[in-house]
Amino acid sequence: GQQGPAAEQVLRLARLTHSSGLDGVVCSAHEIKTLRNALPKNFILMVPGIRPEGSAKDDQARVMTPKQAVMEGATHLVIGRPITQAKNPE
Repeated sequence: GQQGPAAEQVLRLARLTHSSGLDGVVCSAHEIKTLRNALPKNFILMVPGIRPEGSAKDDQARVMTPKQAVMEGATHLVIGRPITQAKNPE
């Protein structure tokens, strides 16, 4: 039943999440800036699809580097395979 641009739906749902008293959302790196500008600064933005520069994208289409995501306003980064599949994850 989704109609209209996905970005509008993301913003609408994030605002609903905030008004319902929740602390944050999981969002694409490409929505960080929009959500950061529309919601309180302490609202949590947990962002998957984070890839260090030069890492394989794997099945992620909308990726961003950790530095870029933090600069955009992400509060939590999900960095999976680049760590779990690294030769030396430490």
